[in-house]
Amino acid sequence: MNLPFSYQRLLMEQMNIPSLLIKDYQNLNLSEVDLMVVLQLVRLQSTGELLPSFDEIAKYMSINSNDVSNVLKKLRNQGLLKIDQFEDSQSVVQEWYSITPLIEKLYDVDEQEEQLKDEEGKLFRLFEQEFARALSPIEIETISYWLDEDQFKPALIKAALREAVLMGKLNFRYIDRILNEWKKRGIKSVKEAKAQSQHQTQSQQKSAPKENRDTSVYYNWLEE
Repeated sequence: MNLPFSYQRLLMEQMNIPSLLIKDYQNLNLSEVDLMVVLQLVRLQSTGELLPSFDEIAKYMSINSNDVSNVLKKLRNQGLLKIDQFEDSQSVVQEWYSITPLIEKLYDVDEQEEQLKDEEGKLFRLFEQEFARALSPIEIETISYWLDEDQFKPALIKAALREAVLMGKLNFRYIDRILNEWKKRGIKSVKEAKAQSQHQTQSQQKSAPKENRDTSVYYNWLEE
């Protein structure tokens, strides 16, 4: 349908794409090419091509049909795309590429990121609570480095902070030593950190004189 140019025509020809997809596609391990294949797929489906061929998609891109095939295979392997079926108004079974899994995972990832940001905010407040003062810019930068560069989970940083409190060595250098030691040992969770600590405690108790052995549990706070 060749409509004369107008703003109404522009609106009719627009695609409805979640802005979150454009913003956060990298969080789903998608490249720009992967994203464009998805967009071309949705565009073709809006014209009635529910299961467009690789050649049809490649016609509007700078990659060939074999590349399109590899992208679609990648999306299916990642659980972001599937070939689904539905009955149309004439009760005829139709097949189409469904990106519903991609959209669901996109918003799930976004929700997880919000939860992680909330945990990180609580982590900074916990440090201020334990140190009984506002953190210095260098200390804030140190915590940010643990989170962003070292990729420590907030719960693991919290565990290192609590251990420093229990040991009476509340300083960033000691906490950093704990985290780096766990990193060298491949410890990535609070459960693993607790197991490692209990193992060390048991070893120390075995080597200590019987009358000096401490049978108390050091890591009850990790279960809070």
